[in-house]
Amino acid sequence: MTPIRVLVTDDIANTREDIKRLLYFEDDMEVVGEAGDGHEAVALAMDLKPDVILMDVNMPGLDGIGATEEISMKVPESAIIIVSIQGEQEYLRKAMAAGAREYMVKPLTSAELAETIRRVHQSQQRRNLQFGGGAPVKETTQERYAKKGKIVSFFCTKGGVGKTTLACNLAVALARQTQKKVALIDLDLASGDVSVMLNVAAKGSVADLVQDENGMDLGLIESYMVPHLTGVQILAAPSSPEQGELVEADHVEKILKILRNHYDYILVDTAPSYSDINLNVLDASDVIALMLNQELTTLKHVKSAREIFATLKYAGRTSIVLNQQNREGIKVKDLETTLDTHLTAAIPEDQRVVRTAINKGQPFVISQPNAGVSISVMNLMEELNLLEGDKSRSSRKNKMVVNRLFNF
Repeated sequence: MTPIRVLVTDDIANTREDIKRLLYFEDDMEVVGEAGDGHEAVALAMDLKPDVILMDVNMPGLDGIGATEEISMKVPESAIIIVSIQGEQEYLRKAMAAGAREYMVKPLTSAELAETIRRVHQSQQRRNLQFGGGAPVKETTQERYAKKGKIVSFFCTKGGVGKTTLACNLAVALARQTQKKVALIDLDLASGDVSVMLNVAAKGSVADLVQDENGMDLGLIESYMVPHLTGVQILAAPSSPEQGELVEADHVEKILKILRNHYDYILVDTAPSYSDINLNVLDASDVIALMLNQELTTLKHVKSAREIFATLKYAGRTSIVLNQQNREGIKVKDLETTLDTHLTAAIPEDQRVVRTAINKGQPFVISQPNAGVSISVMNLMEELNLLEGDKSRSSRKNKMVVNRLFNF
């Protein structure tokens, strides 16, 4: 087996030696070089083309963030792991925007470091295949994610933007409109609310599923799913954050692969973070609904996400969905100017309809189908390019009504 080739970058020689000692007994890894600053890291990356680069943040001259950005452009087949004593979110955001695949905070253990290198290397191999670089592996991305079903993920690093509400209502709308197979997966592993919003008693959760000793297949997955009255099959989030820690990125990858081969639509409600699980989901998604509202804090999160998505090559699959649109928040025109793009869709604010639906556990697309918010969700199916064929006359009429009412 070819070892994972690692380049170690840190301006302190003793730190580099410590990292090399941590990896010395890992038979599947080889340290092929070490750099003392960002400029040297860029030069060695271009010369050695390592599989994984361990990059310190604070270095003289060209720092780790700058070096990461340069290497991501010049040697995109190499995966970069930022290693720093700084654990603040701002450093994490800058690292992800620059192109890093993981962010680790010192001090490190050998097991933690080795596991992260293996996971990031495996993920980078898949990305190299998808985007035209790197050596082939046994199974291509296209083979692993057969294009029968569409995966739609709902994402925002800011909470309270209505991801779950929209995911639930869109799943129900798709099932009723298309009469096709729809799966809804709750991957907000710490605090998912899909089963509550849809008023279903889950048979188990995604955490229970991944602990099952039987082989992962469609029958096993569906044994943990619960049907909604509309036909949507729901895989619930764990009942506690501790259980959520049992779910790993590889588990989610297998679940998506299997469901994609048997369902027409797979909707995923994600957690508000750049976790390895979320990155796997976003990698696999045909459509990423990046959620926005008219608050300045959310706008900041979405602007940052767009920068990161551009680096990760998600931009072409991303649609910005404005939720809870009202006349009091930041104007749509100003949102678009700040983000330098057009919004894909707008869902109007209707607190009475939405709150009543949530408290009753009945999606508003069923309980209030003629409300503006419900019509907007129905139109969202087309705006996200989820429906095949021409738009119906009734749908075009509905869109005209919403555009007139909400001036979007």
